[in-house]
Amino acid sequence: MKVKYINIILLSVGLSGGLASCNDFLDQEPPTDITPEEYLWTADQLAAYSIDRYTDILPSHGNWSFGTFGIDAGTDNMANPSYDDKYTESQWQVDETGGDWSFTNIFECNYFLNTVVPRWKEGQITGSDDLVKHYIGEVYFLRAYEYFTKLQDFGDFPIIKKVLPDDQEVLTEASKRSPQTEVARFIISDLDSAITLLESSSPDGARNRLSKACAQLLKSRVALYEATWLKYFKNTAFVPNGPNWPGADKNYDADYQFQAGSIDDEINWLLQQSMDAAKEVADNFSLVTNNGVLQQSASDANNDYFDMFSAVDMSGYSEVLLWREYSKALGITHNVPVYAQLSNYAVGLTRGMVDGFLMANGLPIYDSASGYGGDDYISDVRNGRDGRLWLFLKQPGQVNCFLNVDAGDHVTETEPTPDITNSSWEKKYSTGYTIRKGLNYDGEQCDNGSGYTGCVIFRATEAYLNYIEACYELNGSLDNSAKSYWTEIRERAGVNPDYEKTINATDMEQEAKNDWGAYSAGSLVDPTLYDIRRERRCELMAEGLRMMDLKRWRAMDQMITTPYHIEGFKLWGPMKDWYKKDDGTYSVTYGTSTSTVSSPETSEYLRPYEITGKELVNDGYHWKMAHYWEPIALEHFLITSENNDVSTSPIYQNPGWPTEANVPAEY
Repeated sequence: MKVKYINIILLSVGLSGGLASCNDFLDQEPPTDITPEEYLWTADQLAAYSIDRYTDILPSHGNWSFGTFGIDAGTDNMANPSYDDKYTESQWQVDETGGDWSFTNIFECNYFLNTVVPRWKEGQITGSDDLVKHYIGEVYFLRAYEYFTKLQDFGDFPIIKKVLPDDQEVLTEASKRSPQTEVARFIISDLDSAITLLESSSPDGARNRLSKACAQLLKSRVALYEATWLKYFKNTAFVPNGPNWPGADKNYDADYQFQAGSIDDEINWLLQQSMDAAKEVADNFSLVTNNGVLQQSASDANNDYFDMFSAVDMSGYSEVLLWREYSKALGITHNVPVYAQLSNYAVGLTRGMVDGFLMANGLPIYDSASGYGGDDYISDVRNGRDGRLWLFLKQPGQVNCFLNVDAGDHVTETEPTPDITNSSWEKKYSTGYTIRKGLNYDGEQCDNGSGYTGCVIFRATEAYLNYIEACYELNGSLDNSAKSYWTEIRERAGVNPDYEKTINATDMEQEAKNDWGAYSAGSLVDPTLYDIRRERRCELMAEGLRMMDLKRWRAMDQMITTPYHIEGFKLWGPMKDWYKKDDGTYSVTYGTSTSTVSSPETSEYLRPYEITGKELVNDGYHWKMAHYWEPIALEHFLITSENNDVSTSPIYQNPGWPTEANVPAEY
């Protein structure tokens, strides 16, 4: 019984798990315990198996309402009505069961690769050999993507390449954690295989399936992630061979040596890998043009940069490497256009995010020569700013819909005054600031749950940013390619391309007030590195990469001793009159246990998590070192142990987390 239980938990699917996912496109009875022997012999069958894994592994395919907003909530960039438990002292605790220590998707990828690669090498798969190679490349990519998720969640993780037998000894042995650097190298190896096998263009011709450039982009992301993680967590328990690294207590990891020879050599190797992969993308995919127009009527010129994030068909946008297509006719729809018409489902930009954008002249807003008009009104905030903020920050009175206005039942034709007290997430403006990124002007998209705009998954601009950062981290300076990429990004954004002007005007003490990325390991970084990080923050706003960046930069240590207050717009300035009733009183209340907004005595700015005084983060966001990684649930130690003694398990817990359920991190 224990053997079977380990198999279910360790692999998260038994041998029947692979069958369940295959049965979506199979009718035959399985002649074995795993899958029909007649399956995975043709290119078409490989294509069907691979595309089915997209839904399991890529967030864009597993969430019906996934879009270009909301997925940076819980960072210093965006906030929704619920604070994140990771910023409390004790709410995040070790689970008894479950968690992300699972192997379902890895099992499914391994089954495919273990079955198909030998058949392919023997010439036994029918159909176009180029397509066969491409679909094998897709699964190498998807296994790499899944392992990268595990690397971010846990660091050290078991590397499992084969479908394992139903044997307790084998499965327990397989649960040994490989050092994170080995996991990163394994991911890069899989991506190298994908790069070799994938076609330069996706087989569908529309970029709805993976291509070589997607694998190159992900490789640059993974290598940059691991390099910067090792750099900023060096000499801690969060890197192999660091002081109190838990892997050293297990004999199988005790003598670990970095493949490059030392941690510094490993960092440099990874940074070079990131640069090389990023350059392959950046040099072959141009940026979409931003003409600086915010379309407000059908007669206005459209803006390709704006439209790229909300188009129905994204295949024609040069920098989009992969996107997900939806179809109303097929019933494959989502609710993003409805959310984008109003409050973005209660996800708002923070003051820190908004203040981080430069002025169009390239100066920070606090510089005396910047020309910044203040934040008394949202219109003032947008005026003269970086074109991305000007384009994507909503302002009351702007037009949200001018095509087929009467076609949808959830059209918000004109942007209203931010409804900061509404209890409905569909209507609430959590911070007063909300984004236009991802908005489609067509009312036909706005029937509840019936939107069919596309979803960007990978775009080449990230490769430009990855190269710039990796180059500076490796060399302490920018080469000509990095300079060119940075200039292109700023020109497209509508910002003075002279980044040196920005660097020279950057005051790190000022930046630290509103940007966690100003820090690494509790210390302020230099202005050049900070402005590289700022560029990344502004360009990738609301695209789901912020938490990854903050963790790899080790950018939350300062909150261990000094809490941070999430703030929104300047409610207690002139904008308070937006909420004045005819009798002179206000529709917003504060200072009581039933308050609807934060008190002006606390801050001029709306603090969405400090309204009633009862919130566990009422004194600000706090941090613990352990929270850079997730804890492993207790059951995984027990089922791989002897006599339920967790100390005998080959698995070790992440730093700061106990091997006891329902307790918080120790530090």
